[in-house]
Formats: sequence, C-alpha cells, structure tokens
Amino acid sequence: MKRSAILGTALFAMIASPAQAEDRAGTVQAKVFATAVMPDGEITRVDVDTVGLPAGTQTEANDNVVPTVAVEYFFTDNFSVETICCLTQHDVDGTTGLPGAELVSDAKLIPATFTAKFHFDLGSVKPYIGAGPTYFMFIDDEPGAATIPLGVTDFSLSDEFGIALQAGVDVPLNDSGMALSLDAKRYFVDTTATWFAGNTVAIQTKHKLDPWVVSAGLAYRF
Repeated sequence: MKRSAILGTALFAMIASPAQAEDRAGTVQAKVFATAVMPDGEITRVDVDTVGLPAGTQTEANDNVVPTVAVEYFFTDNFSVETICCLTQHDVDGTTGLPGAELVSDAKLIPATFTAKFHFDLGSVKPYIGAGPTYFMFIDDEPGAATIPLGVTDFSLSDEFGIALQAGVDVPLNDSGMALSLDAKRYFVDTTATWFAGNTVAIQTKHKLDPWVVSAGLAYRF
C-alpha cells in the first residue's frame, strides 16, 4: 500500500472515531452569566373584578437583563445537576383594554430552579439538555400607578411551582477548566395577582408567566 493511502486511511480513522470523553465525574462547575429574562404575563383568567375592568383587558410583563450564577455537580461524565441564583424585577402593564397602564410595579422574583442535565461529547463542543422543577418566589411587589386611583391599597403575586426545560453548550477555552457557556431555559409557571382595597379583594387575575431565560457567560470547572 502506498504511503499516501496509509496516511489517508489513518486520517479517516481519526476523523471517524468518536472524541474521547472528558473526565468530569466528581467535579463542580460554576458559571457567571449575563441573563435576559423575557416573561409573558398575559391574563388567563379573571376571578374577581369589583372595579369593572374594560372588556378584553390584557397585560404583559417587561423584559429584564440581570447577572446570574449557576453551580452544577457532575455525578458522571455526562450527567449533572445544576442550580441557579438570580433576582429579577418586572413591571406589568396593560395592553388591550388598558393600554400602557402600569398595573404592577417592581415585582422582584427569585426563580429557585434545579435541573438534571445530560451532556453530549462532540469534541471541543459540549452541548447539553436538561429539565427540572422551579419555584417562583416574589419577595416584593407593589400595585402599579394606574391602580391607585381605583382605590387599590395593596398587591400580591402568589409564589408557585413550575417546570423548566433547558438546552445549552459549553465550549472549552483552555485545558484548565475555563469555558464559554451559552444557555437557554423555558419556564412554565403561572401566578395569581391580587389587588386589595383595604382588606377587600378588588381584582384577582391569573397570569401566564412562562419566561424565556437566555444566558451567556463564562464557566469554570474544578
């Protein structure tokens, strides 16, 4: 066999053979992200309406960009569990029925989330998918300016459980555990919004939050 044919066969074998899996079992990976949180916020049900909302009233929540931190532990080379930490703040405004009216002001949310992730080894690119439970905790919320003239004195958003689906990719930048990380999550969570006039419920509506949460940042595994 000619030398060129031998080299060609060897090169083909190297390309065709799968990349060797990286030894990640028992390691921890921390990530620092810039994260865009893009919720829905539309009304799915009106339970109480003593003020006479306009027919077809609909709402939306504004987007926000916040810093987030993620920490994950690798049980095997391809399986890990991750949790995230962040605080995001949103207003809710009217669209149809009450266009532009501020109904919720500065709602601060902690989306406590755990996901189980499966990682694929594709050479230097390491994509993953994941899913897990989430619990949305509202630690502060205020009635919007447009509700005060209606006699609203207090407001609350209910804390709720939901699920999160996840996909992303880690791209190693060196041999010391540093990587570029891109991540996307879709949450499926509802909440109940309640506006009070004194001790009386004036308005109560159910809302679909279902945010997209898209992140980019750096990861370090040790």
